[in-house]
Amino acid sequence: MNALLTRLRGIVGDAQVLTHDDPATDLSAWEQDWRRRAHGRALAVVRPASTAEVAAVVKACAAAGVSIVPQGGNTGLVVGSVPDDSGTQVVLSLARMNAVRDIDGDNLTVTVEAGCVLQTLQDAAEAAGFLFPLSLAAEGSCTIGGNLATNAGGTQVVRYGNVRELCLGLEVVTAQGEVWDGLSGLRKDNTGYDLRDLFVGSEGTLGVITAATLKLYPRPAAQLTAWAAVPSLEAAVQLLGLAHRHLGAGLTGFEVMGQFALSLVAKHFPQQRVPLWSEHPYCVLLENSDSESEEHARGQFERLLETAFEQGVVSDAVVAESLQQAHALWHIRESIPLAQAEEGLNIKHDISIPVSKIPAFCAETDALLQREVPGVRLVNFGHLGDGNLHYNVQAPEGGDASAFLRDMEAQVNHLVFDQVRRFDGSISAEHGVGSLKADKLPVYKDPVALALMRSIKQALDPQNILNPGRVLN
Repeated sequence: MNALLTRLRGIVGDAQVLTHDDPATDLSAWEQDWRRRAHGRALAVVRPASTAEVAAVVKACAAAGVSIVPQGGNTGLVVGSVPDDSGTQVVLSLARMNAVRDIDGDNLTVTVEAGCVLQTLQDAAEAAGFLFPLSLAAEGSCTIGGNLATNAGGTQVVRYGNVRELCLGLEVVTAQGEVWDGLSGLRKDNTGYDLRDLFVGSEGTLGVITAATLKLYPRPAAQLTAWAAVPSLEAAVQLLGLAHRHLGAGLTGFEVMGQFALSLVAKHFPQQRVPLWSEHPYCVLLENSDSESEEHARGQFERLLETAFEQGVVSDAVVAESLQQAHALWHIRESIPLAQAEEGLNIKHDISIPVSKIPAFCAETDALLQREVPGVRLVNFGHLGDGNLHYNVQAPEGGDASAFLRDMEAQVNHLVFDQVRRFDGSISAEHGVGSLKADKLPVYKDPVALALMRSIKQALDPQNILNPGRVLN
């Protein structure tokens, strides 16, 4: 291992190879996942500054038979970017590769390095007069490479799609240390297999994404936000249908939040004024991005809500009167995971269900969990517009949250995932598989699909040095 470390220092410089040999060096930021569910021990943390350095690092590790864990902002939720506890893995941090390389306004594209923080890209696009629409709660710290590796979703998928739909081209270092330059800004390129789609969502198991060319959009002339109380999930689905018809492509956000989820925000963040939650089972947050004017957008919202009131789909509603009010409403939505963490450890589920089946899924699964785990509390919220729910399970009030997570997670996951399969859904909508759900794929993934995935992994990474134990066991 000493020979490998010497080689790595020669590639990236002594200061960019961090090890436990230096007692003053704390590697916990790279070795512990964001939720503090796992804490590994790395052989070294290596921080290259260029694609050529990444390629050389991968080639050196491959020659030594040492596995690599690619890491971006380390904000993942499925333990997919931290080392195991063997002390033999190299964490490959892309944080220093953070440049916005180019903005092509005429082609509506931006080329950016993998370590660029999402918010930095959003700001660069805005400064150039454009919109990069990917938006996540972790956008101040997550990176584009990680977003692409997990095919991140967020709050605007209903209009713009997951990051896969925003990606036109990639630069990737293979498991053999070769560089594929696929940084094309082309919308059309039918010259064989689409390699881009192999690497997007592969969670660092097939190659190391070092840069990407992504789509930009014109900034909307107006963006309005509304908060609506609805009497049921069925009504929320009906409101979504009305929003599609009234707003068309202007519908850029449609979030649903259960009453208990909002009660946690009101409890733990009392400075935030949560509207309409206490007397209604669900609230919906809608965003309308209009290409004409604020007046046109407001008129569309008024007609939508008027129709929804007439049909009994909406019980009450408020429309933000300023950008500050809109930000406050979105901040409430984004505070739900933080409030849940304040309430205690919980069992998280990132699931997708066909929108039409979500009310029945929730009714059945809520009842099933209440029967099998008496007193359990359900924190149900998420991106109803694209069928993605964060269907989280909190310990009974006053109970030991740590013991609940330890003793009940396997049973609760089994109950929820079986229900997801019954309703033709997916056990991972946007967070990925990582190591947390790798053992679930053989149970819930089509066996032919799983065999094809294994074949691809074997073909591209026969040594199994890229993020082993993630996605596929």
